[in-house]
Amino acid sequence: MKIIDVCQKLSEEIPAGQIYMNEPMNKHTSFKVGGNADIFVKTKNIDELKHVIKIAKKTNNRITIIGNGSNVLVKDKGIRGIVVNIDFENIKFEDGENGEVFVTVGAGISLALLSQELLKRGISGFEFASGIPGTIGGAVKMNAGAYGSEMKDIVVSTKCLDLKRYNMLTEKTYIDDIELEEIIKRSDEPEIVELTNEKQEFSYRESVFFNKRYVILETKLKLEYGNVEDIKLKIEEFSKSRKENQPSFPSAGSTFKRGDNYITAKLIDECGLKGKKIGGAMVSEKHAGFIVNTGEATAQDIIDLINYVKNEVLEKKGKVINLEIEIIGE
Repeated sequence: MKIIDVCQKLSEEIPAGQIYMNEPMNKHTSFKVGGNADIFVKTKNIDELKHVIKIAKKTNNRITIIGNGSNVLVKDKGIRGIVVNIDFENIKFEDGENGEVFVTVGAGISLALLSQELLKRGISGFEFASGIPGTIGGAVKMNAGAYGSEMKDIVVSTKCLDLKRYNMLTEKTYIDDIELEEIIKRSDEPEIVELTNEKQEFSYRESVFFNKRYVILETKLKLEYGNVEDIKLKIEEFSKSRKENQPSFPSAGSTFKRGDNYITAKLIDECGLKGKKIGGAMVSEKHAGFIVNTGEATAQDIIDLINYVKNEVLEKKGKVINLEIEIIGE
């Protein structure tokens, strides 16, 4: 089926202004690189998301679901099928006992925006995440963390679509920025389930959401009331630290994961790779754990530099370093 025909079917339940054809993905990723998506759709609620999944199944189109693209590298030839942006920004507050407060947030809300909303209400416990780029959905999936805290410390439960029984009828499908290889045999509407903290299986930059079965919809956080000035001061301290230690060039955050018994950025630095360039991609001169786009990089430049760094660290330090970002597309 032609792209325009698929868009017409999508527009039956989704405003046309949220549907884009041949959309450049460099507009939707923090790396500012990547080819075009055949179709790019912003979904504002669960009904719109379900409609996209239904149309994808009927038209045999694969799906890529992303947040704000802050932890992903899209290849230069772009993404075939439908890219779905989860733009759920609902926030709900519920008081608990002894100063506790439960905050339920949509998967598409940015960590920065949520941080400001919590500051206004004097809610503490989220300061560590205030400067992390990305959305709640991505942060939960990655178990994002900083300054000694991680999402697993504050997540109570996460509501998601369970695709186990749903027949996507696609050759390859991408869910939560990664390739879904589990193609289900039964045609069924995806079930909404709620996973407890324990069932999310959090570990360092990992969670159950890497098993390619779930689409995160919203997360419930357990925080507490605090002093507004103290919260503001901590946010400002963390923000200052990030500005001083992290690059200003476009990137996807830390490119590589920390090792079990080593600091990856330190190994890269010791290999003399700060400032190493391939095309427009460069190992940051400020922080060796970041590969950045100096302005004219292609996705292939970045991939080539990633591979070069991995090979150099393996050869000189005997360590295999792993990506924290995800590479998608073709």
